[in-house]
Amino acid sequence: MTNNSSSTDHRQPAGIDPTVPHSARVWNYWLGGKDHFAADREVGDRMLALMPDLVDSARADRAFLGRAIRYLAGEAEVRQFLDIGTGLPTADNTHEVAQTIAPECRVVYVDNDPIVLVHARALLTSVPQGVTDYLDADVRDPDLILQAAGRTLNFDQPIALMLVGILCFVTDDEAHAIVNRLLDVVPSGSYLTIAHPTSEVHGEVMENAVRDWNEDGPYQLILRNSDEIARFFDRIELLEPGVVSCSQWRPEPGDPHADIKVAQFCAVGRKP
Repeated sequence: MTNNSSSTDHRQPAGIDPTVPHSARVWNYWLGGKDHFAADREVGDRMLALMPDLVDSARADRAFLGRAIRYLAGEAEVRQFLDIGTGLPTADNTHEVAQTIAPECRVVYVDNDPIVLVHARALLTSVPQGVTDYLDADVRDPDLILQAAGRTLNFDQPIALMLVGILCFVTDDEAHAIVNRLLDVVPSGSYLTIAHPTSEVHGEVMENAVRDWNEDGPYQLILRNSDEIARFFDRIELLEPGVVSCSQWRPEPGDPHADIKVAQFCAVGRKP
């Protein structure tokens, strides 16, 4: 990782405090992006010093997202996606992967980070056959999200709920209430996709890295083990292979990273 100043240091969008690290920008830094500030790099480097494998986790998380979308738009034939906690645009965003498989896919992105809002135009470049939209909203307000998403999505048809790297910032009771509210509204044949950090792989090392983040981050990061993550799928059908490391969810044949267990777990489930 380089500590050179990124372009965002000089063209700071309104409403963004560059002195406060943000998870989306730290994640972007680990993925090799350019949308981060010195405070994000400082926290990111401290966490990497405690656990260098976090870069592998970030990359495995992104690769899992692509594989999950390819399954959902391909074999499962889902044509609508509600991506909550979008993060900063990178390569192979949800609409790009889904519309490559089925150009008619409709995708709604949701995030409440001002810097993501600045880059939202990159998330709205749908192919002509499909549609994309962006909502500036908080995951903690699912009713607002569902109401606004109704402008783009048809809630009489299956929807893939993508909650990748977002529930870790929400406490247990609230997180389960959010997931249940979303599942209440989407119809049979819809899917839930979750990716979530855990200490189950690296134990105390991961816990120390998260403790360091929680000293500076605006949102407290919560770790959950595989059983706790599986609870989000209690009322729906958990697909094989269940809750696993992001690197090990239906890897591509010959994937050299499939044997590497990262500290980011994931799962996909179907609403009966």
